[in-house]
Amino acid sequence: MNFRHRSYQPELLDRPDIPFEDIQRNMQELNFINTWLGGHAITVTGVEALVNAKNPVTICEIGCGGGDNLLAIRNWCNKRNIPAAFIGIDINPHCTAVAAKRLLSNTQLITSDYKDVQLEKQPDIIFSSLFCHHFSDREMVKQLQWMKTNARLGFFINDLHRHRVAYYSIKVLTALFSNSYLVKHDAPLSVARGFTRDEWLQFFNIAGISNYSIEWKWAFRWLIISKNAV
Repeated sequence: MNFRHRSYQPELLDRPDIPFEDIQRNMQELNFINTWLGGHAITVTGVEALVNAKNPVTICEIGCGGGDNLLAIRNWCNKRNIPAAFIGIDINPHCTAVAAKRLLSNTQLITSDYKDVQLEKQPDIIFSSLFCHHFSDREMVKQLQWMKTNARLGFFINDLHRHRVAYYSIKVLTALFSNSYLVKHDAPLSVARGFTRDEWLQFFNIAGISNYSIEWKWAFRWLIISKNAV
């Protein structure tokens, strides 16, 4: 693997013919990984940086999958008595159906490509987690602009840092412990499809967004936060 250059090999998860039972197993294992390797904690940190604890907040996730991230945020808000409503957008109807069973109140779930969604009212915060590496460089610039335009307070991104240690570590761990062929194939490939700091800087420059921060987080994640002037 040449980690100086990003991989554009498609992930199995992006194919339209994968049985949902296999996708569901993949989501369950990813939730476990996010829980134990700190992925959900990074997402909550992104929310905490943008939310005003005194005011009600609406939080929107693009590429929400089965709702694991939104559920983690809801639990965090509940513990702090922060009134919160949620919007989850995912192109896969099976994923939004799973999310609907887990997020029963104050949640709007939209089955659509996020780019096609016309939100009636700006959510306060928009975010994505392990979503960006599925897109081309050009699509990423457009995604940043969409998030900037549609979020009232700002947006954040929790995604993978392309690095050889991350790649070979997850390759070994999933080979030993995963029961999902999707996870075994896609988890290392996701790292190879991830972005470096310099690439993120380039995307934000092209997108015309200047107010943002990029912070490295364990285990090989980027937490990127962009605040709007309100």
